[in-house]
Amino acid sequence: MAKGPEKNTKNKALHTKLLNRKKAKLREEKEAQKLRLKALVAKINEQKKNGESENK
Repeated sequence: MAKGPEKNTKNKALHTKLLNRKKAKLREEKEAQKLRLKALVAKINEQKKNGESENK
């Protein structure tokens, strides 16, 4: 069992590793949500465009 500064360093390294993993996961989720939203907006715009051309 590590003691003193060595233990503290290991805890900090583990904390940093877990924190980075969490941040990466949040980044991926945000990117996926952005892509879904972009696809949805494109679909709505396409429907609007088709609706306008049918009304003419």
